[in-house]
Amino acid sequence: MNRKSSSLSVAGSLVGLALPAAMVAGPAHADTGWTPSEPVEYIAPANPGGGWDTLVRTTSQVIQENELAPVNFPPINVPGGGGAVAWAQIAADAGNPHKLFATSPPIILVPLSGQSEYNHQDFTPIARLITDYAILLVRADSPYETASDLFDAIEENPSLAVGGGSAPGSMDHIAAADAAQAAGIDASTVNYIAFSGGGEAMTNLLGGHVEAVMTGAGEAVGQLEGDDIRALGVSAPERIDALPDVPTFEEQGIDHTFEIWRGVMGPPDMPEEAVAYYEELFAEVLETESWIEARDQLGWLNAYQNSEEFGEFLDGQLDQFESILSDLGLLEQ
Repeated sequence: MNRKSSSLSVAGSLVGLALPAAMVAGPAHADTGWTPSEPVEYIAPANPGGGWDTLVRTTSQVIQENELAPVNFPPINVPGGGGAVAWAQIAADAGNPHKLFATSPPIILVPLSGQSEYNHQDFTPIARLITDYAILLVRADSPYETASDLFDAIEENPSLAVGGGSAPGSMDHIAAADAAQAAGIDASTVNYIAFSGGGEAMTNLLGGHVEAVMTGAGEAVGQLEGDDIRALGVSAPERIDALPDVPTFEEQGIDHTFEIWRGVMGPPDMPEEAVAYYEELFAEVLETESWIEARDQLGWLNAYQNSEEFGEFLDGQLDQFESILSDLGLLEQ
């Protein structure tokens, strides 16, 4: 198989480098003129076990443990449509300051692929929090020892399926397709199977319904401690501390890197004073010892942006992802 350069630069030009710790810290929790008066519905737009769910549950726990807010942020899972079901519900609740949801590249990719009528511009950006990486997983008894082994097999038998926890044309699909393209395979021929979150994708991998799964490295760390799955490659530019034994794709001659940013958004037309409260709250979350411990265990990198910065970043992502989807033949016409 001929390897060729097809590095999907969501790492550099799209996401940027993780910010130094000193830059992550926001101001002390200021008096914004508003505080939540009831529990905040904190939505993961997928089934339990995926990246959105992990981010929601981790940040919710940190807020509660450190008493950073006067109310709880109970995690709520709303699966379906790669996020589209939850987005439709949230979009219908304009102005509600007691509702938040975890977000990542699918908020842009799913609409671009024609799977949702709502995109990032229909919601209120709160803060970008972290960067994660994509990881390629197989069952422990899989015959494939390297990412190249798997892609060689896919080239020979295109019916072999790669699963993921995001919709067709979305994050896990893009990561899998770009890695395959970098390995010399026509990205449009990758047999990608979409599941409603990383948890369902892992269940189907273990059940033998797909050959491999592409998912977020952070959500795979705990599962890799067991004996059921193995990792063939991670999309980081160098090995990550949380998974030091997992080689990068680039180490294997596959010029593929992919960063997965994650953050928090709210319904449309959220009051400005509520936005100010939440962006400062999440800046505080990233300073706590409990967050730092969880972040390091999950292999995440702090990448904080406030509401305005996050909104500008999302607009830039739209332009970049339109080009990427077009190159991969996945852009909805």
